[in-house]
Amino acid sequence: MTDQQASQDPGAVNPYVRTAGDVDATPPAFDDTTTPLARAIEAELRAREGLTFSDPLPRPSRTRVMVVANQKGGVGKTTSTVNLAVALAKHGQRVLVVDLDPQGNASTALAVDHRRGTPSSYEVLVDGMTIAEAVHPHPEIPGLYVVPATIDLAGAEIELVSVVARESRLRKALAAYELISEEGEERLDYVLIDCPPSLGLLTLNALVAGDEMLIPIQAEYYALEGLGQLIETVEMVKAHLNQGLSITTILITMYDGRTNLAAGVAEEVREHFREQVLKTAIPRSVRVSEAPSYGQSVITYDPGSPGALSYLEAAREMAVKGAGA
Repeated sequence: MTDQQASQDPGAVNPYVRTAGDVDATPPAFDDTTTPLARAIEAELRAREGLTFSDPLPRPSRTRVMVVANQKGGVGKTTSTVNLAVALAKHGQRVLVVDLDPQGNASTALAVDHRRGTPSSYEVLVDGMTIAEAVHPHPEIPGLYVVPATIDLAGAEIELVSVVARESRLRKALAAYELISEEGEERLDYVLIDCPPSLGLLTLNALVAGDEMLIPIQAEYYALEGLGQLIETVEMVKAHLNQGLSITTILITMYDGRTNLAAGVAEEVREHFREQVLKTAIPRSVRVSEAPSYGQSVITYDPGSPGALSYLEAAREMAVKGAGA
């Protein structure tokens, strides 16, 4: 029977036409869920539906106190603090963000009130208020808490100069907070301290209080220039004030894969820091920049955007690596 005859005979079976049943009955030539494109699409769809990744993140054996610092401004320090905190909380971790930047940008992005008079990090550092008295829960994300920064913090540098043991005020406050421990279901998993873009007393308090340091580095040449000074400061703090401090995480931000400069900077950073650098780089994204103006992280503002997915993956990588340390 010719193709023309088969098309004229309604009872004939055309070998060139496959039904849905034929497709279901035929074993696939490959598993399309293993391809990078399929994984990316699945992750985007799950993010848009507000779902976490299929496998949960491991809880650390104790609370990880991480200082997010870089004295150069505009490298994505506060943005990274906010989005990593939200990503970890979305994966079921219990996270506290301590805002030490007088601008209060992290507090704004996390939708926490930080008007003058609000219990904040200023009262903790200068007046001796406890963390428990200054902490505010995130209004929408369970397990996420914030110690906000008010404009009063701008004067804390001067006020702390005459205070005894001025560089360890935050460390004592965190040590007295009962939810920072090695046991208990209600304990915090992460404390992320967002520092101002300087190496003053506020940043020094954070470095003395922290166990780990997370450094966001913009994928541009100028971002590398001040890195040496930051590392020298960390070594000085380790030698005299906090022997347990270590640089554990480097996050490359504002990465533009279309430029040779970004690729070169990323390669140089990876060669120098090696295993400390996260494999996930945060791309330059308009959505990431827009989100704070709506009092949101990019993960809640546009969960399917490349920036949101990158921060989710960076948080996963940081958590898994920390659990295996």
